[in-house]
Amino acid sequence: MTRRSASFLQRVSVSMRLRRPLGLVWQSAPGWTVLSVSLVLVQAVLPLAALYVMKLIVDAVATGLTGGVPASFGSVLWLVGLAVSIGLASAAARSLASLATEAQSQAVTDHMFGVLHRKSIDVDLAYYEDPRYHDTLHRAQLEAPYRPQKILGSLTQVVQSAATLGGLIALLATAHWVLPLLLLVVVIPAYGVRVRHSDRRYDWQRRRAETQRRSLYLDRLLVHEDHAKEVRIFGLGPELIRRFGELRDRLRFESLRLEAVRTRGDVLSQVPAAVAAFASYALIVYRTLSGAMTVGDLVMYLGAVQRGLSLVQTVFGGLGSLYENNLFLSTLDDFLELDEALEEPDSPRPLPKTVEQGFALEGVRFRYPTRDDDLLNGVDLHVGPGEMVALIGVNGSGKTTIAKLLCRLYDPSEGRVLLDGNDVRGFGKADYRSEVAAIFQDFVRYQMSARDNIAFGDVSMDSSSDRVDDASRRSSAHSVIERLPDGYETTLGNWFGDGVELSTGEWQKVALARAFASPARLLILDEPTSALDAESEIEVFEKVRQIARDRAVLAISHRFSTVRMADRIYVLDAGRILESGTHEELMALGGRYARLFRLQAATFAGGSAAIRESPSGGVS
Repeated sequence: MTRRSASFLQRVSVSMRLRRPLGLVWQSAPGWTVLSVSLVLVQAVLPLAALYVMKLIVDAVATGLTGGVPASFGSVLWLVGLAVSIGLASAAARSLASLATEAQSQAVTDHMFGVLHRKSIDVDLAYYEDPRYHDTLHRAQLEAPYRPQKILGSLTQVVQSAATLGGLIALLATAHWVLPLLLLVVVIPAYGVRVRHSDRRYDWQRRRAETQRRSLYLDRLLVHEDHAKEVRIFGLGPELIRRFGELRDRLRFESLRLEAVRTRGDVLSQVPAAVAAFASYALIVYRTLSGAMTVGDLVMYLGAVQRGLSLVQTVFGGLGSLYENNLFLSTLDDFLELDEALEEPDSPRPLPKTVEQGFALEGVRFRYPTRDDDLLNGVDLHVGPGEMVALIGVNGSGKTTIAKLLCRLYDPSEGRVLLDGNDVRGFGKADYRSEVAAIFQDFVRYQMSARDNIAFGDVSMDSSSDRVDDASRRSSAHSVIERLPDGYETTLGNWFGDGVELSTGEWQKVALARAFASPARLLILDEPTSALDAESEIEVFEKVRQIARDRAVLAISHRFSTVRMADRIYVLDAGRILESGTHEELMALGGRYARLFRLQAATFAGGSAAIRESPSGGVS
């Protein structure tokens, strides 16, 4: 077998990898799929019947004209009625097929979004911090929702056309054995053009995934409200538009260049088809003039050749489409086959009914997959039930990373995260995470009702529960919500309908209410009051102290006025715990905490100018 023929057969083999996409289609819409297949068979048979009836009509008319038998009009009229009925049946089948295809398409698209969403939730958080993941996700989102349906459409087209073509080939063979061979002349060039184009476009999209994402990012900067103020203040609009235009120009130019190459190939591939058509027509006309065929045969075979040439191109065009769609559907496989570093235990340990010792980090070291250095270096930390523990440190010291480890969004590189002395890797991920509620600095502002924003703290809770009201009162969000037009039913944010936008501080109170609504036994608050005024901050932390009576609370904050309320304070620096103790103990120690506390206190008192550090790093 030559390399060229092997390549051709390999591409046909790729075209026929149908189990996965057809399985997705069947899962999405089994009823519509059965109807679609039935209609394929009907539409495959009707064209052959129409050709044969046309032959009978022409022969009957020719016999009547040459034999002078006017009485044959009735039989011809019956045949004409049959031809019209076949035409109506074909039209009805096409309409039903269109309905089935549309229903299938919508069902498959929705199903594939579900597949993507479930996988997006299942993958580890680490993937979201890797640009290669975003390329993979972008390609999957771009291709997966519609490729299975396109594969079904191409397969339907191939099967229907191949069935009709098989009948036409058998029919043409009765005229002359050369005619079927002439049809095959058009196959390889057209198919080769299609698959080569598919290969080029697939490679191009893989190489340009990041460029496409960059253009989408620039578009978001220009149109999204999160960036609207800064874009206007700094006059970034023209510059962002220029950069967006440059990227789109490059993508459009490269895409059109690929299409130009394909178009040239398509035009050249039509030459063999024209030669085959000319030779077929000439042979049929010659045999008719020589008396080997009737006029009805002439009409039927000419129609069969014309239809056959079209179907051959349709069949192998469909195979090319199958090849292309299977190629692009592999991007879904790339996404779905992402490994999960956070493994589920084979036999998950049941969660303790009551937390006795609390949550802890023991000798934890951690390194992000995209970094070469450890962010945390041997961290030991403990948050017991009924305790409010504070964690402070400069930006980048690893505070939020500790919160993520306690949430089991990551596993430590070394050391253990413990719940009542048990490594949390022994619990089911979902089970353990149900024990932790966290509000991070970049908390989510759900463009939904105020009630939903709070009730999301416990999705098992009835949103009409009194716990929503109780949580909002604890976070001081109730006074904000009761002033809204529809109270708790008011849509927050300005994306939809009559939504009402809140200030950053008001949003933060709602986010805190969401955390307070959770029944989790560890509550993590990462800069929970950064947007609140001093009075609201003190009020919130007093209520956090109340919550800490029956839960473990870890509060990450830069504000020492509230940190001093904690039962124990950890000072984190460069991934290490430098100091720990109560506020009084740390002040007496005179270390990093005491220095930072005095600096902040002096700043708030307006006396920062009077503070000067001693050579030893202390404050005098």
